[in-house]
Amino acid sequence: MLAYIVRRLLYAIPILIGVNLITFALFFVVNTPDDMARMQLGVKRVTPEAIEKWKAERGYDKPLFVNADAAGLATVTDTIFFDKSARMFAGQFGRAEDGRDIAREIASRMGPSLAIALPTFVLGLFVAVSMALLLAFFRASAFDFWGVVLCVAMMSISGLFYIIGGQYLISKIWRLVPISGFGDGLEAWRFLILPVLIGVVSGIGSSTRWYRTIFLEEVGKDYVRTARAKGLPETVVFFRHILRNALIPILTGVVVVIPLLFMGSLLTESFFGIPGLGSYTIDAINAQDFAVVRSMVFIGSVLYIVGLILTDISYTLVDPRIRFE
Repeated sequence: MLAYIVRRLLYAIPILIGVNLITFALFFVVNTPDDMARMQLGVKRVTPEAIEKWKAERGYDKPLFVNADAAGLATVTDTIFFDKSARMFAGQFGRAEDGRDIAREIASRMGPSLAIALPTFVLGLFVAVSMALLLAFFRASAFDFWGVVLCVAMMSISGLFYIIGGQYLISKIWRLVPISGFGDGLEAWRFLILPVLIGVVSGIGSSTRWYRTIFLEEVGKDYVRTARAKGLPETVVFFRHILRNALIPILTGVVVVIPLLFMGSLLTESFFGIPGLGSYTIDAINAQDFAVVRSMVFIGSVLYIVGLILTDISYTLVDPRIRFE
């Protein structure tokens, strides 16, 4: 197991380097520092002197990959790539356009993002799996038919409808919770109830259909027929055998949302005024703060690779036949 984990970590290094290079090319080759200066200065007829001054103040006046004017190791380190991209491997994200330290902002905003994402993820997974098990248990019945119809209807509705409708009905009409904002300590729960509820409801339709398909595929397998032939009750067959054997595809789907647990939901945090990483990314995009956007893209790729490794490791816990030599 340890050797497998080490190998996966080593495989992750070239992947991260590739993602870093692609991100760098998108930000500095396709969109040159001169273009970034013109967008930030916001002047139609900006002078070349103003562009050069802006680039010098932010370290964009250096060569991209190789500094031929430098000597020794500085030919590589005194470049835009090393200063703006390679340093992120050491957790040095630099400063945003407004001068604030990006690493400090990420650390302070991770808490609110997790406060929304973790309950939404856990409750959503529990509700979706439970509903999918019920639909599969009563398969080919009226309950199953109308349940699938409801799931299709829910997944066909835009997430913005749930957000705006929830804010209007629950906050403005019923006045049960605040429309937006965030509090400190225990006071924060009043601001989290509505975003978590909307996050769970908006994801039930697609998740339930996906898990129902997985359970129905397991129903027709040999081990299920064997369990029934032994006289086991249908509830035991479903909740002890089918659910356990369906955990591998469930875990595979769960890994997709792991980066979102830390990076937050872009729409939810923006509409509810939650000071998390999702709203931080949206604000950076609106402000054309490329340093913040690059950092968030890099963190997202790291978290996704970590999620893939954790998923492979969790396979051994749910399926004893899997062993990594």
